[in-house]
Amino acid sequence: MGEKLPFRQRIFSDTGILVLLALLKVAIHIPYFNSYGYFRDELYYIACSEHLAWGYVDQPPLSIFVLAIVRFLLGDSLIAIRIVPALAGAVTVFLAGLMARQLGGGRFAQILAALAVLTSPVVLGNGGRYFSMNSFDLLFWALAGYIVIVIVTKNEQRLWVLFGLIAGLGVLNKYSMGFFLAGLLVAMLLTSLRKQFMSKWFWMGGAIGVAIVIPHLLWEYRNGFPTLEFIHNATNLKNTPTPPWAFFVGQLRDTGFANSIIWILGLVFCLFDSAGKRYRFLGLLYALLFILMASQNSKSYYLTPYYPMLLAPGAVAFEFFTRKASRWFLKPVLVSAMLILGLVAAPFALPILPVDSFIQYQYGLGMSPPREERGQTGDLPQYYADMFGWPEFADTVASVYRRLTPEEQQECLIYVRNYGEAAAIDFFGRQHGLPRATCAHNSYWYWKPEGWSGKAAILLGGSRDTTECRKDLERFFEQVEFGAMTKSEHAMPYESGRSFFICRGAKVSLEQVWERDRVFM
Repeated sequence: MGEKLPFRQRIFSDTGILVLLALLKVAIHIPYFNSYGYFRDELYYIACSEHLAWGYVDQPPLSIFVLAIVRFLLGDSLIAIRIVPALAGAVTVFLAGLMARQLGGGRFAQILAALAVLTSPVVLGNGGRYFSMNSFDLLFWALAGYIVIVIVTKNEQRLWVLFGLIAGLGVLNKYSMGFFLAGLLVAMLLTSLRKQFMSKWFWMGGAIGVAIVIPHLLWEYRNGFPTLEFIHNATNLKNTPTPPWAFFVGQLRDTGFANSIIWILGLVFCLFDSAGKRYRFLGLLYALLFILMASQNSKSYYLTPYYPMLLAPGAVAFEFFTRKASRWFLKPVLVSAMLILGLVAAPFALPILPVDSFIQYQYGLGMSPPREERGQTGDLPQYYADMFGWPEFADTVASVYRRLTPEEQQECLIYVRNYGEAAAIDFFGRQHGLPRATCAHNSYWYWKPEGWSGKAAILLGGSRDTTECRKDLERFFEQVEFGAMTKSEHAMPYESGRSFFICRGAKVSLEQVWERDRVFM
């Protein structure tokens, strides 16, 4: 048996440095877990974790299962639910370095690849800013990419079994993994990797992946494939159209302008350099995914999980290019640019500034909040704005609820318009003794309460016009009384200035309007 290296040598080995960079990724997040508040989708995920199922209208079940376990073990504080996404992002950083090693990169290439992922604004944000399936999406794509690279490099065909496991879990986490898998099959057919179709291990891995996804497919079938309706409505009615040129600019912005030099170099290396010929499938796969997503008006961050698979070969190519003494100076120049631009972009990835300071910083750079959805925007990007206003929203409902008689409180229905509002009431309303919210948006539609008497309800108006809302509600209730108005300075504009009404004597049952009110979007 060989002697173990001293601790100092292990720490500063290639692997040790990659571990340190991964730990740095976690350390960057920890001070800011509590900076703002719960994100809209985090509250919704918490609600979903209390209704465990094999599927949800707007997502597969894996991330919800993970959150249920986290809540059982650690509770549902912001630190508890955000540490796991941060760890997933850290593993992604580590895997980028390992990919560079498999591609023939030395110490510099491995560190550069890991650092490029670490400093990428969208990876920094999606890899731990809040609990989301996007954090795990980064990890599953990186794991899948690393396994395929190892298979190609070392001809380890048995690893297709592990790939199938990762692929199945990846699809069970987010459907975008399916685009990766479909594109990979096409890229394999177009390159020498097609010989892998002759391996029994490839088909065994495929069978494992399909088996993992089957329970979710059965849930979709039994519920009439609600996710297809959700995707159609979100694409055509919710998301802002993104032309291909804007989608490309989004790739540069989200991955980091200096970092983009590396992934573009990686794309060229895989597609055109003889040294990267065996990894040509990585370049073709990226091209296929880019064309598909750009043509479908996808949000720019949808392609984010692929970049570790280009940053790694790009780092290797850059290392080869700078081996000449006359080009050595390019190394510190590129690394410095990545770090400096990464620091400039950091407040857009993590809530490291007080909110008012961030708004000043944003406009000081000549930037305004991007519009990724068709609703009105305020002074904050949506991913920050949706961290504000939820406790106040629940407090407003509670103030109206306290105006009801004890008998009315026992039978009160609280009806709101979207899953964020409903989840906020369910989470923050517990301290006020509020009943669970009722909502026909996405998975909340499946959680319709039974046996409502129709005697009393607190309803959020469907628009900001109080008079118009009252007239609309009077068609369904004998008595409609203004309750209170929502107010939040930094929340999304459509969550502020909305009216709650106390409604008594329902003229129709909840069942009569439930199908009409359903919104999958």
